[in-house]
Amino acid sequence: MFGGHISARVPGTPSRVPVSVHGVADTDLAGAYFDAASTEPLHPAARAALLGALDGAWADPARLYGAARAARMQLDQARARVAAVLGARADEVAFTTSGTQAVHLALLGGARARRRTGRHLVVSAVEHSSVLHAASLHERDGGEVTVVGVDRGGRVDPAEFAAALRPDTALACLQSANHEVGTVQPVGEVAQACRAAGVPLLVDAAQTAGRADVPEGWSFLAASAHKWGGPPGVGVLVIRKGTRWRSPLPEDEREGRRVPGFENVPGAVAAAAALEAYRAEMATEGPRLSALVERVRERVPRDIPDVQVVGDPVRRLPHLVTFSCLYVEGEALLTELDRLGFAVSSGSSCTADTLRPSHVLEAMGVITHGNVRVSLPRGVRSADVDRLLAVLPDAVARLRRDAGVSPA
Repeated sequence: MFGGHISARVPGTPSRVPVSVHGVADTDLAGAYFDAASTEPLHPAARAALLGALDGAWADPARLYGAARAARMQLDQARARVAAVLGARADEVAFTTSGTQAVHLALLGGARARRRTGRHLVVSAVEHSSVLHAASLHERDGGEVTVVGVDRGGRVDPAEFAAALRPDTALACLQSANHEVGTVQPVGEVAQACRAAGVPLLVDAAQTAGRADVPEGWSFLAASAHKWGGPPGVGVLVIRKGTRWRSPLPEDEREGRRVPGFENVPGAVAAAAALEAYRAEMATEGPRLSALVERVRERVPRDIPDVQVVGDPVRRLPHLVTFSCLYVEGEALLTELDRLGFAVSSGSSCTADTLRPSHVLEAMGVITHGNVRVSLPRGVRSADVDRLLAVLPDAVARLRRDAGVSPA
């Protein structure tokens, strides 16, 4: 959602990637970018909207003079456009500085508002680090957290999640889909259980917002604009009408008293434009990406010995595939693929700067080393995926030879 895996940039190139969607081409560069789950390239619609808003929506939207009213109008329009895509009301949407901030405000504010009910939280074992860190803070402050496990595909059992709910449960948290392995979670079924128990549900929708609709029944939703081709530094917090919430931060008049600080109006405008365009493209682009991912899922274990493809093979995100190679360090493989012109990710998004294994893979009970995540951006070329599949077997074999390992 929020935080990226250890990522490799294509050597000698700028940070943007070559993509073409509906005849709109971005700058051509050498190499292939396969780390969309960390961040999508800036969508052309976002770029155009951002440049326009920098000139026409720079004033303080809280003031009364003409330029300020114009900025306020653009901010409100952006809020309404985002709400329409997410299936919410405009007055339920607030813009934050990141998806992480949206998660923290939702979790800590939702729990704070229901302290009279209790101080118990329920989270899945594979939540993004932003959720787990906020839950840890709640626990250090005297709260209690129940962690619900997952199966080997990384999916929560709705019955087990429902059984974890208690009369003193203040809030439950479940991601819409996993950021490391792509498994889609049973949000609809869990939402029904939460509704029956009278427990608000927070959904981290960072990996699905703009790609697919989130099932109904949630009370809080968090998302991040750079995941759908919007600008970085813009997050979205949605709080359903009638949901109790109390800010865990000092009060501020901005964003309906939910998010402190001066609003990033140009960023919000660009985020809304990107979300609308991205969601419209996914009707055709989603199935195409899914077919490319299926090609990777089939070819990698066929062409490379001792490889485990992880995540649910059916209930999965269309653009993401993760596999683990025995006898190979993930960072070494990442570096080798970087040398060959492929930007991919390896390791856990919340432990990228350490040697600790991924908490997601550990919870699933699968191989935690030699892990590579390939996530395809909009407009990725089929030929680039085929090039990756062509060079990957030799790259893995070379690293294994260097490590003195010869798999059967």
